[in-house]
Amino acid sequence: MKLKKLMSLLLALGMIFCLTACSGGGDGGTDTQPPATDSQAPEDSSQPSAEPTEEPGNEPSGEPITVGVINNDPNESGYRTANDAAMRATFTEENGYKATFFNNNDAAQQIATAQQMIQDEVDFLLLSPASTTGWDTVLQDAKDAGTQVILFDRMLEADESMYVAAVVSDMAAEGTTAVEWLANQGLEEYNIIHIQGLMGSDAQLGRTGALDEKVNSESNWTYVAQQTASWDEETARTITQSVIDSGKPFNVIYAENNGMARGAVAALDANGITHGKDGDVIVIGFDSDKWAMEAVLEGSWNYMGLCNPLQAEVVDGIIKDLMAGKQPSDKIIYSSEPGFNADTITQEDVDTYGT
Repeated sequence: MKLKKLMSLLLALGMIFCLTACSGGGDGGTDTQPPATDSQAPEDSSQPSAEPTEEPGNEPSGEPITVGVINNDPNESGYRTANDAAMRATFTEENGYKATFFNNNDAAQQIATAQQMIQDEVDFLLLSPASTTGWDTVLQDAKDAGTQVILFDRMLEADESMYVAAVVSDMAAEGTTAVEWLANQGLEEYNIIHIQGLMGSDAQLGRTGALDEKVNSESNWTYVAQQTASWDEETARTITQSVIDSGKPFNVIYAENNGMARGAVAALDANGITHGKDGDVIVIGFDSDKWAMEAVLEGSWNYMGLCNPLQAEVVDGIIKDLMAGKQPSDKIIYSSEPGFNADTITQEDVDTYGT
């Protein structure tokens, strides 16, 4: 082995001498590459080059877009489950993203997590706020850090300059459309059990606003009960059962999402109270659950206000445009959201809009 190593060393030195002589430009410096040995072939192409392959400051192409997604609890409702699933299916590594997700209905925890995402220097903060207020510091910090904010699903109270775009439902319009339909039913008296969603959320404020206005302006519109169930089905059932036990007459249930409407209907069924198209109680819900639309189609519910949970594809398009230097044509993009009632809904509606 010693003789073999000696011969290899002499051979390598001879090759270096020849190369230097042929180049005619050698500076007399020593070769920084180690001599070949029996364990290292002299032309091993797998060895790293002595020179860097990229100029300093040139970033590799194809870097993922970093996004932080702040959403509400997917267990909150069928709508939220579909909304969360669409976001997670869109903002993937395969689609060019590195995404961090946080789901919580507590606004304070959402805000704290958003601050951390900004500190982590995400490119985009995608926000469905649990509350419409309290976000001023987050928005300013994001702006200072160069993090672009896109709202989805729900609006918040902020100057439009603080976010780049909003892909949202028009909750006030949803409420107005439902209340107008209810008014057109021509009841002599409207004795309403109003079951509200999470107080302070965009959905609750929008769907409550139109009904409050009507009750306050019409003498034959009355709240038998107005309580929050915070989107919870069982709480809505309890609220309805309490009204039934009180003996107060009612003929309308206006529930601010389908899950709470289902809870209220369960109380009606348990007490033998008819409802729907040919029943004694009008039932109104909101969101996009296919099972709720089928209840309207079969006539056991009267009305469902559509709230479209599928904003992810639109948000993805906005981000890709922004990365290409193209600004959104509209600051606020409202989803198309008609209302469906038992007299006019079709199976095609259910198949098209149900989730």
